Amino acid sequence: MSAQSYAQPPGSLLFRWERPRRRRFAIAGFLLASVGLHVLCFYLFQVVYPPAISLLPPPAQVSVIAPTSSEARTFLNWLNAEDPALASQTQRPADARAFQLPKLQHVPSYIAVPPKLKELPPRQFAASTPSGMPPAPVPVAPATNPTPPVPAPTTLVFSDALRDRPVSHPDLRFRASLREAAQSARFRVAVDSLGIVRYSFLEQSSGDAALDEQARHDLVLCRFQRGAGRNSDAGLVWATARFEFGTDLELPPGATEHAP
Repeated sequence: MSAQSYAQPPGSLLFRWERPRRRRFAIAGFLLASVGLHVLCFYLFQVVYPPAISLLPPPAQVSVIAPTSSEARTFLNWLNAEDPALASQTQRPADARAFQLPKLQHVPSYIAVPPKLKELPPRQFAASTPSGMPPAPVPVAPATNPTPPVPAPTTLVFSDALRDRPVSHPDLRFRASLREAAQSARFRVAVDSLGIVRYSFLEQSSGDAALDEQARHDLVLCRFQRGAGRNSDAGLVWATARFEFGTDLELPPGATEHAP
């Protein structure tokens, strides 16, 4: 009971049951003191006496500039351009060889020290000894008549289909219209069962139209032995006839030479 409860008039039965306020102020005071003590400890241990922190030294690092990027190449070019040692010495061209001899003018040795020339011995003439080869006209051997070349005859050759069959043909005498050597002429011929040449087609020309026409005419006059071969078709045997022109061709007078 508080003192105020005694101040009530007598005969009053009312009591004041409220707690005193001293405890509230005591709790607030303790809280304020705790906050102040924490602030004081923080100030002492963090500001006045900071904790000793040991930091390890950073690890050793090596930076290598390699010309693998454009920035590194640009930096290396700048270093080469700003290097005083390179700027003060003579630079060799990029296309020069590693070892190159200097260009020196050749000075012959006989210019500084003239050589001693030997004199020729005096020429001796022997008037009594005759010369083995006196001056005279050059002998000319008489020209001999050259041996005329043997003329190569013109031949007619047939392919396998008609090679073994006997054939009779006129004399192979041709008259060329050009002075140029004639090439071989090849014909495609068809022979019937009677041995008569029914068809003849020119496959390769000799270069002379007159020779081709004469060869065709002589080829038509050829006669084979009767009989049909294995390659016959409706009584015809197809084969190839080739004229090998030799040197027995007759050249007409005044024939123009064929240009190659």
